[in-house]
Amino acid sequence: MATRPHVVIVGGGFGGVEAAKSLSSADVDITLLDRRNHHLFQPLLYQVATAGLNPADISAPIRAILRHQDNVTVLMSEVAAVDPEARLVELSDETTLTYDYLILAAGTRHSYFGNDQWEQHAPGLKSVEDAIEIRRRVLLAFERAEASHSDEDRQAELTFVVVGGGPTGVEMAGAIAEIAFRTVARDFRRIDPETARVILVEGADRVLGAYPASLSRKALRQLERLGVEVRTETMVEDITADTVETNGGTIRSKTVVWGAGNAGSPIGATMGVELDRAGRIVVDSDLSVPGYPDLFVVGDLAAAESKGKPVPGVAQGALQGGRHAAQAIRADLSDKPRSPFRYRNKGELATIGRSSAVGVIGRFRLSGWIAWMAWWLVHIFFLINFRSRAIVLFSWSWSYLTFQRGARLITRAWRADTQTTDSDTDEG
Repeated sequence: MATRPHVVIVGGGFGGVEAAKSLSSADVDITLLDRRNHHLFQPLLYQVATAGLNPADISAPIRAILRHQDNVTVLMSEVAAVDPEARLVELSDETTLTYDYLILAAGTRHSYFGNDQWEQHAPGLKSVEDAIEIRRRVLLAFERAEASHSDEDRQAELTFVVVGGGPTGVEMAGAIAEIAFRTVARDFRRIDPETARVILVEGADRVLGAYPASLSRKALRQLERLGVEVRTETMVEDITADTVETNGGTIRSKTVVWGAGNAGSPIGATMGVELDRAGRIVVDSDLSVPGYPDLFVVGDLAAAESKGKPVPGVAQGALQGGRHAAQAIRADLSDKPRSPFRYRNKGELATIGRSSAVGVIGRFRLSGWIAWMAWWLVHIFFLINFRSRAIVLFSWSWSYLTFQRGARLITRAWRADTQTTDSDTDEG
């Protein structure tokens, strides 16, 4: 009896899971690989980083998502390299998998533009671990400020710098401002959290550069109303443990969050195929790699175009890409021609803070409370399961009414008296 084609999917994010689900009734065997056991709703990751949600609220086990799909095997394993000539996926434990079709949905990592030493002082936001670390640093800054005996050190602790004025940076800056000026405003005795500074640094001439200029201006005004200092046309030159050096001067800060750049997964560099400047894999119109029709790349890792425009690295692009790769495989199995990938922009939304957001949906440009409600409803709808929707709905409603955040747990707190690390178990 002939064996069924083997489809290997690398990555359990939006693109990988959607590709697997779209092949549920196909006559193929699927192996989905991910180095973590959970699917993460990444657009809400900043809510974990700013104590609004717990990790389990925005994630679900990949096995649970696909448990009713008999043609899928999920393996928790890290991919070390891909050999497209031999159709081999090499795993970090030195084992290999052969494939008939490969769908790469491995995403991106932080890019520090050749300054990787900055990462220890300015973590980015890509994983649950990143979010918990940022949350720890933000909340611990207030604790250290409370214990400080120097006005200068206290102000450095209460100065937060967010690098990058894209959606991640804008959302982080707005959320940190809400923590300082609303959530913890009355929780301390020796410090006044309302004296905190939240500084958003952006190298371009406006925040949210991918949005229309009118919405960028509205986003700027909303950030400033929250108390965020926005510094555009400001380039970071160096980051140390307690300073951020820019072309506009030195900022003394001990808590820095990086949201300024992305680079493709290092898997791409192992394949001997064409990469763009950001390390993403260049693909043909059907999302396959030139010269390798059995190899697809979807999501953030793909340098893809649709109708002459780059496909943005957002969730909807990954979902549509995963679905299209599955359709191309189905077309091959049915001896039908493949269709080119057509990205359908269903809208872009960026939240700034309480009742503040901007967005574009079709011909409509939204801002303020209406945009915030649209953002809220869209994110609730696309969460992976009912439990997550119910918990997030309750958490957001409670936070809106009380100005409180329910996940203010500090883990791995440094204790000055013993100079040791106290490791607590993360929730979720």
